[in-house]
Amino acid sequence: MFYVIFSILFWLFLALSSIIIFLGALVLWLFTFPFDRNLRLQHMYSCWWGSLYLWLNPFWPMRVEGREKIDPSQVYVAVSNHQSMLDILVIHSLFFHFKWVSKKENLYIPFVGWNMLLNRYVTIDRASRKSFVRMIRDCRRHIEKGSSIMIFPEGTRSTDGNIRNFKDGAFRLALQMKCPVLPVVLDGTGESLPKKGFVITKTTPINVRVLDPVMPVEYEGIDSRELGNKVREIMLSALEDLRKKEADKKHQNN
Repeated sequence: MFYVIFSILFWLFLALSSIIIFLGALVLWLFTFPFDRNLRLQHMYSCWWGSLYLWLNPFWPMRVEGREKIDPSQVYVAVSNHQSMLDILVIHSLFFHFKWVSKKENLYIPFVGWNMLLNRYVTIDRASRKSFVRMIRDCRRHIEKGSSIMIFPEGTRSTDGNIRNFKDGAFRLALQMKCPVLPVVLDGTGESLPKKGFVITKTTPINVRVLDPVMPVEYEGIDSRELGNKVREIMLSALEDLRKKEADKKHQNN
């Protein structure tokens, strides 16, 4: 019963606070849009917004490794595995500048979707080939202007926490723009907030590891599918290591 009550209060707080925080985002946009063309301040505000709910929830302790591998002066095509809606908050907590690539349905979420519009994040209709072409075009424009891109290359959330096969859009973009690919591996979010259900039932550690960027010189001469497979193998190895370390930690505590 405690967890049910806590979950209701937490989601109620999230919904009500989003109204107030979005108003702050709107004011910030009005004051900074004329001189902050890439909306960096707007995105940092969004990172704070997303991180706030991780900081305030004692059942979602998070550990981040490799944050120092993100060069703020570098433009990346960043990719992450996808276990839960909670991943969006977790990625925001890395606090580096990027534009999300998100399914268009997220625009319809009150306040959150409107904030996506303020940030000029990229959306895609997964059922439309034309939308995919437009997404690549929009991402290229953002990269040319100095913004990194963040994509979930699995395309949707994993139901079992394992990394699904990658779609090649992110890697096609990296090849076209000769951008480093920045892999981010996360684990625990699928248990913290399952795909079906909103009741928080236990304390679940969330582990995040930023991996070494895959530089353009490392993928010369291969196509987007090969690059995707290369990055996926790196991420699979890192996920296995994260899980091993978490299991060892639990064993030591027991």
